[in-house]
Amino acid sequence: MAKVSTNVSIDADIKKQAQELFAELGMDLSTAINIFLRQSIWEHSFPFLISREIPNKETLEAIKETEEIIAHPERYKHYKSFAEAMADMDSEDEVNTNA
Repeated sequence: MAKVSTNVSIDADIKKQAQELFAELGMDLSTAINIFLRQSIWEHSFPFLISREIPNKETLEAIKETEEIIAHPERYKHYKSFAEAMADMDSEDEVNTNA
């Protein structure tokens, strides 16, 4: 099979990391790219899922809440340890149970 050269622009750091990974797997970058292309042809698509995750309503609300806490930390309780936070939550549960 005839071989041809192809020029591809790649971020230098990405190329270095990929070369290191593929070397550990026993191949060079050219072999890895050929495997990718052959698998793409075989599957008639990318050989892995490419998608854009759209957060659901609950996740969007959590992101918004996190941004609010970061912007205004003075409005929220602070704890010195995880144990202190858990103790506070337990005491709130007791108050709500007894109410």
